[in-house]
Amino acid sequence: MIEQRAAFIAQDGGFDLVIDGRIIVRHRPDAPAIRLARGNAQIEMLRGNFKIEDRPSLLPALTVADVEADRVILYTQASRAPAATLTLDCSEEAAALHIETHDPACDRTTLFFVAEPGEHICGGGEQMSYLNLRGRAFPIWTSEPGVGRDKTRELTQIMDHEGMAGGDYWTTNYPQPTFLSSRLYACHLESSAYSVMDFSDGARHAITVWQGSARFEFFTAGDYPGLVSKLSARFGKQPALPDWAITGAIIGLKDGERSFERLDHIIASGAVVSGLWCEDWVGIRQTSFGRRLFWNWDWNAARYPGLPARIKALGDQGIRFLGYVNPYLAIDGAQYQLAKAAGYLALRLESDAPYIVDFGEFDCGIVDFTNPAAADWFAERIIGKEMLDFGLSGWMADFGEYLPTDLRLYDGCDPMQAHNIWPVLWAKVNADALARRGKTGDALFFMRAGFSGVQQHCPLLWAGDQCVDFSRHDGIGTVITAALSAGMVGNAYSHSDIGGYTSLHGLVRSEELLMRWAEMAAFTPVMRTHEGNRPDDNLQVDSNPALLAHFAAMSRVHAALAPYVKSLIAEAGATGLPLQRPLFLHYPADPQSFEIQDQYLYGADLLVAPVIEAGASARAVFLPGDAPWVHMWTGKEYLPGQHIIDAPFGAPPAFARADSSFADLFASLVAARGQISL
Repeated sequence: MIEQRAAFIAQDGGFDLVIDGRIIVRHRPDAPAIRLARGNAQIEMLRGNFKIEDRPSLLPALTVADVEADRVILYTQASRAPAATLTLDCSEEAAALHIETHDPACDRTTLFFVAEPGEHICGGGEQMSYLNLRGRAFPIWTSEPGVGRDKTRELTQIMDHEGMAGGDYWTTNYPQPTFLSSRLYACHLESSAYSVMDFSDGARHAITVWQGSARFEFFTAGDYPGLVSKLSARFGKQPALPDWAITGAIIGLKDGERSFERLDHIIASGAVVSGLWCEDWVGIRQTSFGRRLFWNWDWNAARYPGLPARIKALGDQGIRFLGYVNPYLAIDGAQYQLAKAAGYLALRLESDAPYIVDFGEFDCGIVDFTNPAAADWFAERIIGKEMLDFGLSGWMADFGEYLPTDLRLYDGCDPMQAHNIWPVLWAKVNADALARRGKTGDALFFMRAGFSGVQQHCPLLWAGDQCVDFSRHDGIGTVITAALSAGMVGNAYSHSDIGGYTSLHGLVRSEELLMRWAEMAAFTPVMRTHEGNRPDDNLQVDSNPALLAHFAAMSRVHAALAPYVKSLIAEAGATGLPLQRPLFLHYPADPQSFEIQDQYLYGADLLVAPVIEAGASARAVFLPGDAPWVHMWTGKEYLPGQHIIDAPFGAPPAFARADSSFADLFASLVAARGQISL
């Protein structure tokens, strides 16, 4: 017997699904809430970019309903044989709706939800282009996000022509079939199958899943913080960030032995540094795309001679050393041969030969994490011995999106079901490696790929491979949207590559972009630089004195904020609330707060509005609520509302609540930054 918090209520020949007083689903004979179909899919993958098309055939409409409080049986008009059964299962945390279809031809199930005028929708995992999902459909399939991500942009068109690599507004490394409504409920589809969340119809939302059955979980709360906390508890809270990661910048250099000389120069400039990240610790593979890595996960002594001693010397200075790893093995590397001999690789359908993936001028095998022995080998032998025991304190745990749909896995599961969950399995391997060495909460890995449940394993997201520009769908501003959307589904910690990553077809960093990105990164949990795919073509933070002075100043601001950030980490551990928050999380009474995705709350006490437009020396800032805000750099109080705020380099628009208990700390940031002469 279910509790009355959720029930089917017979209405007008159909029913309403009511959860905590909210009508979530409405079924009527002329507007069924469930639609069944038989799919006809075509799937193509090239280097992590997917082209997925489906031409489904609709099955007869389910117009007749037998309704009980906790169960509904649906029929077609022509048959009294049950076509689908809906059941409710409630707990204190959530209400679950199970849909079971009885037609063996059905492999596409759509559930329609009530949509109200003015309702706002967010979530979807880590979305790059839109925080408010209303008006658009979002396929849920982890993949490369693409380069450009705007079909009207010439760069996107070039990349599409060269290899399906242009992307679109919805392509993302980390999708998740979870949405939150301004009606203060959240819905999660408990499935790893391909699905589409569609909010393009003003009258009805829809989720279609490529299965003949489905399970939807519903959460309600009295406010957004309560709703986010419930989702965080559902998926598992991220492990806390280590203190060292928030108290200084992590410098990304892939310059071999010369990296240490450059690091000394950066420190001498007055920068506060807590880590050196050399992703090329495994060696370099030069390709037409740029300076990539040799995917055999151990120390390359030719590129970094004497690295163990270097790591120890850095440690004596309080600086950690970080590297790089991903779940694939280059076929010309020794570890590939070990994995192949042990049977640890995913296989081709038609033979026992390893499945080989083209990563662009080199080929790799896929470590099969459905094989417990393979997952154990990677966690212990690769990450444990070659990385943690060697002295690494962190790494980029890259990729996870590339699992093809035409291979054979150890556990026999359908790769269409395994594809989305693959980043979660990858995250678990990394987390297990830390736990075995007692390094959870000390060593740090960060990922771009994800799916439902990655939260409990991965301590830090990064927003992927943005273009080195200000573009609307693939530039600096997308990392704000990424952090805010991911935060609403239970990811407390996010950051990005300072300056972006992707440099192609003449697109290179400007000084302006690099400085604006550093300003934004100072107000995120982790401040990390990246040289990008073409380091020699692009400006770096140490390319000239002006850039270095600006970066050093921003690193000092970031370091000075550490006590506040540490308090937010404690709050995240207790409540699951993200550090970077959309304005509506705390100010839903301000209608404008739902439309803003280019500024954010950093905890409840700070508001940050980074400059993300080229050539801008000021920007519009909306201050929510009914109490004054204090401008970080002048100490001037501003009343709530819209303002144009000057934004010279080194002074990104940032405001503190006038009544914050951290007011003295915030006031000290001006001194921490120091004078900047550009």
